[in-house]
Amino acid sequence: MIELNVKTVVTTIQAPTPCMVELARRVRDCKGEILVIGDTKGPFSYDLPGTKLFTIEDQLKMPFALASLLPTKHYARKNLGYLEAIRQGATCIYETDDDNMPNTHWAFRNQECGVHKVQGGQWVNVYRLFADSLIWPRGFPLHLISNAKSVEVDRSEVLETVMAPIQQGLADGSPDVDAIWRLVLDRDFTFDRNPSVLLTPGTWCPFNSQSTWWWPVAYPLMYLPSFCSFRMTDIWRSFIAQRCLWALGAGLVFHAAEAIQERNQHNLMRDFEDEIPGYNGNMRLVKVLEETDLPVGPEHVCDNLVRCYEKLIAADFFPSKEMQLVLGWIEDVKKISPSQP
Repeated sequence: MIELNVKTVVTTIQAPTPCMVELARRVRDCKGEILVIGDTKGPFSYDLPGTKLFTIEDQLKMPFALASLLPTKHYARKNLGYLEAIRQGATCIYETDDDNMPNTHWAFRNQECGVHKVQGGQWVNVYRLFADSLIWPRGFPLHLISNAKSVEVDRSEVLETVMAPIQQGLADGSPDVDAIWRLVLDRDFTFDRNPSVLLTPGTWCPFNSQSTWWWPVAYPLMYLPSFCSFRMTDIWRSFIAQRCLWALGAGLVFHAAEAIQERNQHNLMRDFEDEIPGYNGNMRLVKVLEETDLPVGPEHVCDNLVRCYEKLIAADFFPSKEMQLVLGWIEDVKKISPSQP
């Protein structure tokens, strides 16, 4: 029997927030640990039991090729937290942000879970499967948001048990939506507590880094790109990860809300500007990924990630310098993870 070793990864420049205090308490109760990745602005200490801070100085001493390649003042430094969790033998990695507080339903998850399968639609607005009012996830194509639901789910069916190496939990309060929703429709939001859903291969929905669970076969897919807009890094990662999941014969799972986001202050017009590459490019990006030939099987997951970035660099979504970081990431993952060939 494999001993449970769940690591939680957060990046922040702040002292412990109330959300982090509660998260740390819940993680300690589950015998876990939080790895906190700082940046040049701080924090320089983190007085919170059950957490381990890696300052920018600590990060530069890490035994990873990526440590010296990543830009500073960037969310993608979170990659070093993923690598450290893998190096420490994590059997599951949970990632979140410092403004997300576990709700009463939050608990360590299993890779095996019960779901209703969603099939037959190229794009699915998963938020509408957990809500009757108009809402959509950041990164969802704007011309599709007026569809009440991209696809219906028969809730009368018995839940099917699946193995899902990437699982996303929703967040109440301030869900992860785009700047247009926030500018026009913003309000506190509570999702319905519907059963979990699995998006089968061929079905797209963006997912974020707000409350996400990863298992070892998918660890290479955690890589956050550096040379794109801040509001796109986790969204474009999500599309790349989904395409590579299909080559593993797996799909993406979404759960009812397991967190409450008490959102840090944002400049909404700056968010809007940062999301323009996605508004204009997400449909083309997934078309590039769909047309990328990927070999099937877990032994190809690292190479498949590289293939996806090669195609997206050729399509001008990323500059060529992104590839140096991707290759550094793959080098580090293979060095520290015995499960990766």
